[in-house]
Amino acid sequence: MKVSRLPKDPGPAGWNCLLPEASQAVELAGSETADWLIIGAGFAGLAAARRLSLARPGDRIVVLEATRIAEGPAGRNSGFMIDLPHDLASESYEGALDKDVAQTEDNRLAIAFAAEMAAAFELPKEAFRQSGKINAAAGERGHVHNRDYARHLSAMGEAHEWLDFTAMRNLTGAEYYEGGLFTPGAAIIQPAMFVRGAADGLRARGTTIYENSPVISLERRGDWMAETPKGTVSAPRVILAVNGHLNSFGFARGRLMHVFTYGSMTRALNPDEVARLGGQPDWGVLPADPMGTTVRRVSGIGGDRIVVRNRFTYDPAMEVDARRIESVARDHDRAFQVRFPMLAGVGMEYRWGGRLCLSRNDVQVVGELEDGLYSACCQNGLGTVKGTLAGMLAVDLALGVSSPTLERALAADAPKALPRVPFLSIAANARIRWGEWRAGREL
Repeated sequence: MKVSRLPKDPGPAGWNCLLPEASQAVELAGSETADWLIIGAGFAGLAAARRLSLARPGDRIVVLEATRIAEGPAGRNSGFMIDLPHDLASESYEGALDKDVAQTEDNRLAIAFAAEMAAAFELPKEAFRQSGKINAAAGERGHVHNRDYARHLSAMGEAHEWLDFTAMRNLTGAEYYEGGLFTPGAAIIQPAMFVRGAADGLRARGTTIYENSPVISLERRGDWMAETPKGTVSAPRVILAVNGHLNSFGFARGRLMHVFTYGSMTRALNPDEVARLGGQPDWGVLPADPMGTTVRRVSGIGGDRIVVRNRFTYDPAMEVDARRIESVARDHDRAFQVRFPMLAGVGMEYRWGGRLCLSRNDVQVVGELEDGLYSACCQNGLGTVKGTLAGMLAVDLALGVSSPTLERALAADAPKALPRVPFLSIAANARIRWGEWRAGREL
């Protein structure tokens, strides 16, 4: 099969820009064989490589990454690994009770696996720490969402804590948030630092990772053969960890929704600005309304900065241009200014877009697509945790290791077909914009 489309990521990956320059990429050149081939070195691909290296330490594992580690979606997210229900496609985060209980159990397995990776590879605390999460409410709509969510969490038997205006101001320095809902199980990460550190740790333990080596064709010749612009890799078993680009390999066509979300990161704050801001040096808040604005403050490598993430667009071509980034930038600047008026004059240094893949019925594509070809795709906007889980499960399936989590994944329905209606993109984007308008102060 010829790969119909290669990844294109708009703008710089801001998290990666904060880190020291990576060593020169090693690209695939020539023909190689392996016991396992993993295509994609994001959260799913790296988790799969780690799972394999533990289960089959004598096997040769090769990972092919189309760009540089952390330059793709893995280095462009908000840096939350969320354990609790968090359905971005819904008007609230919660779903059916039994489904959400099982999803939480599964997500916590992925977070525990990421914690094991962080410990094994001796990643700094900045890369991964289990700090919980806060759903921040800026107005009455946010309060309604949080109250509904709290009732759902109580039904699930999940601990949660209310934060008032003073607690939110003491945390963020901002007087914008009227309250928040804290839950303790999530992790917060520096995503580029995590994936680069994980890749370095895997290399040190024998996994071969080639960067700038996009797969342009994949076919069965006895074993599977993946072709890149400069070489080939043959392996009996292949794991596709390419999220929405599963469509580009010819699978699940007409069933995956390709969405972009957008982030902006300030320049480093100077000491006077830090003093004016107040609050704590490292925190993150998610919006109580799924269509609202995520905000993080980071103060490690790269200086003290604030990151805002909001806006979604439906883009089935899986590409957006610079004009889109410029348009979204106005919304980011507004969201920043209303939250942090004490930082007037602080501009954004990095702006970017990041690809998401969702299914209409909030299911992943984890399974055996063809003999020896496994999928760890469709992360439904939660690539850090669901990507990690998908990579783990694809390996377990290939090795014949059963678990309740894998059984749930295999028993899930296929992604629902997208409606074949004229102007689907226009209709989808109009619905997104309506949801953003309804979010009001939460955006």
